[in-house]
Amino acid sequence: MDNKVKKSVYNSVILKNNRKLAILIDPGKQNDESLTETIKIANQSRVDFILVGGSLVTGFVGDVVEIIKKSTGIPVILFPGNLMQLSDNADGILLLSLISGRNPDYLIGNQVLAAPYLKKCGLEIIPTGYILIDTQCTSSVEYISNTKPVPADKTELIVATAIAGELMGNKIIYLEAGSGSSQIIKRDTISEVKKNISVPLIVGGGIKTRDDIRDIFQAGADIIVVGSAIEKNPSIIKSFAEVAWLF
Repeated sequence: MDNKVKKSVYNSVILKNNRKLAILIDPGKQNDESLTETIKIANQSRVDFILVGGSLVTGFVGDVVEIIKKSTGIPVILFPGNLMQLSDNADGILLLSLISGRNPDYLIGNQVLAAPYLKKCGLEIIPTGYILIDTQCTSSVEYISNTKPVPADKTELIVATAIAGELMGNKIIYLEAGSGSSQIIKRDTISEVKKNISVPLIVGGGIKTRDDIRDIFQAGADIIVVGSAIEKNPSIIKSFAEVAWLF
């Protein structure tokens, strides 16, 4: 598979001049029926791309990606929590570096192990600086990665981490409150990060309502990722998409 003949997801979707809504599919939390229903609703709504992965995935990522690709033309991007979550059937991969933590396995270790495969597989590689923010609950990312999130009230530290991530060559900065978080990342934090970086800003975690979508976009996020909320109620994708259309 040749990277050069494939349309760039980063250029054609992520850099597109509008606010974008993405959904996160955790293969371990979907069966064929729920996955089919979720993708059907995504097709009917304004979903810009689909992420596949998670901190702990018990399902086979390749099978899920194949099902999604057969059901939609929406770009599919891997969101890997470990080396078991790779598939060359996807359109691209967020090559995550957990720059908020100090565990070398999640800063560079896993990336080194995956590099030979990624070099050959033809996936579009999108280097992503991943920043976990403390929202008063222990997230799966924190537990699995054995790292501490950045305290939510340390805005200057969060901003400095985001700037460092861009300077090191990351093409995206991703602020994460954690799957199932009880609250979203503060608007002031999102706004300050956005003011200080020039690459796209993704925000995810704790998003449950239309107001959350509106507040995060108004604060300056370029892309919102929703995962846990749609697992419980896939039809909410339509409601979230209606808000995204306003931006």
